[in-house]
Amino acid sequence: MTDQPREHWDRVYTDKAPSEVSWFQSEPRPSLAALARFDVPHTTPFVDIGGGASNLVDALLANGWSDVSVVDIAASALAAAQVRLGEAASSVQWVVADITRWNPPRRYGVWHDRAVFHFLTEPEQQAAYRRALLAGTAPDALVIIATFAPDGPEKCSGLPVQRHDAASLSAALGSEFALLDDWREEHLTPWGAAQKFSWCVFQRASN
Repeated sequence: MTDQPREHWDRVYTDKAPSEVSWFQSEPRPSLAALARFDVPHTTPFVDIGGGASNLVDALLANGWSDVSVVDIAASALAAAQVRLGEAASSVQWVVADITRWNPPRRYGVWHDRAVFHFLTEPEQQAAYRRALLAGTAPDALVIIATFAPDGPEKCSGLPVQRHDAASLSAALGSEFALLDDWREEHLTPWGAAQKFSWCVFQRASN
């Protein structure tokens, strides 16, 4: 693999403000609702994969989450989030990494991904993601992943995507992850276009 994806996403966040990208949410309500649905303790180690300049980290800190990491391929995206958070940014672990190359240094109790998996269109990319997922999740960890739904966009930010439902995402993650719940979301872009998402929550096996 080359560094072309890194260059692409750095350019996206250099050319556009965080509020100008299609996936922008002023409030990350679906993610927070998923956490509330499963009553996750706020001391649980949490990692946001592809978190970029998302407002989710702000909401987590405001709600008392104490162990938050954000991983993104684009340093420019993480820099935008750090500037926005100000002094509070020092309480977050920021990691610039391509998920298909990342070796997690620890295991997390919540793995959250609203941005990355549907961009992995090749089997070897999905296998690399799964290796990182296995290395980076503790027994019984929750894995919350949102992807474009089967009737969602075929491209995003000029790149092709692979759309998923609960069955295809379950197959990609493997038998170590049991599906707990799934639902659909209609996300409205900043310019009012509707995008269909599939949300899935899995639990890693206890051993």
